[in-house]
Order: sequence, then structure tokens, then C-alpha cells
Amino acid sequence: MTTDVHPPGGLLGAVLALALVLAGCSSSAGDPGTATPAAAPPAPSTPSVRTLTPVPLPPPPPPSGRLLADMRQSSRDAAAGRMEVWVDNDTARTIRPRRITYTDPRFHGPLPGTRLRPVPSQSERGFQILLPRRPTCGHPRGSGTIEITYAAGGRTTTRTVRVTDPTDVAGRYTGSRCLEIAVARVADLRWSDRVPWDGRQGSDSTLTLVVTPTGHPGPTLTVDSVTGTPVLSPVGADVWRPAVRIRGSDAPTSVPLPLKPTRCDAHAFAESGGATAFLVGLHLGGRPGQVVLRMSTRGARHAIDYAKNSCGKLLTLS
Repeated sequence: MTTDVHPPGGLLGAVLALALVLAGCSSSAGDPGTATPAAAPPAPSTPSVRTLTPVPLPPPPPPSGRLLADMRQSSRDAAAGRMEVWVDNDTARTIRPRRITYTDPRFHGPLPGTRLRPVPSQSERGFQILLPRRPTCGHPRGSGTIEITYAAGGRTTTRTVRVTDPTDVAGRYTGSRCLEIAVARVADLRWSDRVPWDGRQGSDSTLTLVVTPTGHPGPTLTVDSVTGTPVLSPVGADVWRPAVRIRGSDAPTSVPLPLKPTRCDAHAFAESGGATAFLVGLHLGGRPGQVVLRMSTRGARHAIDYAKNSCGKLLTLS
């Protein structure tokens, strides 16, 4: 009788597991025909985020204890017949001006500053000065000073400060105004208040120079050119060239200048304080010069209304 011997189940499982392990080691180590799974590619590296560390600004220099002043003039100042002296307070305290006067040999006397208000430490403020209609003509170029009386720290102090004038506001005004006075001895020049519009978009108009001689003998006046503005320009040319010769004994005359809008955007109308101030180039007694000839308030309104109406739907906000 044959007897079958069966190994215990646990022993058989262990033998089979060992065989599988040995087979795996043999294949990976010595069998060239067995492919080794390719390693997964490395994950792409995430670029690091660079951060910028703000560099602290150097502290402002300590106050010098000085007051500085300079002269400025915007187009609106010029239209209003004034200039502005700007006071730079480089002291350690707020100053409260009580009185400011500007003195310049090109003017007959001190001119008061207006709109007085505090000037904080290391800040600046502008103070308006009304320009006189009759400066000191024939005086050489120079510079002015301000005398400023102010309160600070419980004390009242008065200082005299030289006024720098990098754009020669005072000099340009006195030169132009003195030339205007000399021209007026020959003839009165003004713009007509009438600036017609025919009701059509894009139509031209006429700017009229009215010349009224004084009737007195004197040098010959020649109006050579008239320059347009950011709102109003000559038709078909860069500048008007009337080339009108005038003597004090001549009869009154009117000089028509063809007119059109310069631009049709609201920015030009809003920003141009000199929209109706025209630069006139002339010769008086053979000597060249330039004067700014402004329209009256009424004439300026008519001129601006014409330009807006002519632009019509082309008037944009750009």
C-alpha cells in the first residue's frame, strides 16, 4: 500500500514565497534580457519667487534755517495781470506770514503779496502779486527782493530774501508793458468783440484787429505778424502776416484775419489760460518787439463759443 506524504500548508507557502523572491533577484541581477522599468522623470522644478527688499530712502537733510524765494507765472496768472512769489520755508518751524512786499527797481514802489497763509517746515507756498500798469520803463534788467514778516515759535521776525527769477517773469512783463505804452502813443490796438459763426460745423470765422491812431506825430508802427493760440489759429498759414504800416496821423482801420479752431478736443479748451491772448510781432520806429494783445472778456467769450460751435460733434474729451 502506497502512502502519500503532503507537506503542511504553511511550509508549502513559505517555500513558494522564497522561490519567487530568488527568481526576482536573479532576473534583476543577471538576466540581460529582462527589461528594467524606466525611472520616472524628475518633476519640473518650480522657479523660486524673487522678492525685492525695499531700500530705505535716506532721511531728508535737516533744515538749513533759511528762507528761499523764486518768481513764477502761470498762463492764468498772466491773464489776470499778476505773478507769484514762492516762499520755500527751510526752517524747523511753520511760519505764518503777516506781511510780504516785493521790491524791484523795475517797479516804482513795493508791491504787496496776497493770499497770506502758513508755510509748513520744509514746504513752499505761492503768494500772488498784482503787476502795476506802469512799470519803470528804461531801467536795466535786475532782480528783486521780498521783505517778509512772519510769526513762528511765539516770535515775530522780519527777513529780506533775494528772489530768483529763472524765467525772467518781471523782466518780460516790464519789457512787454513798456513797449505797449510806446505803441499806444502811435495807435490803440485792440481786437473786435465780434467773432461771427455762420452756423455750419467746420466753418471759418474772422478775427479783426481794430487800429485807431492817436493823431499825434511819432515813429511808424508796423504790425508784422500775429501768432495763434492752442484754441484759435490762422487759416492756411502758421501765423498771420498782416504787414500793416501805421502812423499816428493815419485814419482808423480794421484788419481782418481768417480764423479757425486749432484743435477740437476739450482738453485744449479747458487747459489754455491764454486761449485769446495773441502774440503780436511788430516794429516801432524800426526796432523789433513783441506784445501780447488780449481780447476783452466779451470778445473772448464770443471767440471760444465760435470755436466750440465750429468743432461741433468733433469736440472730444481726448
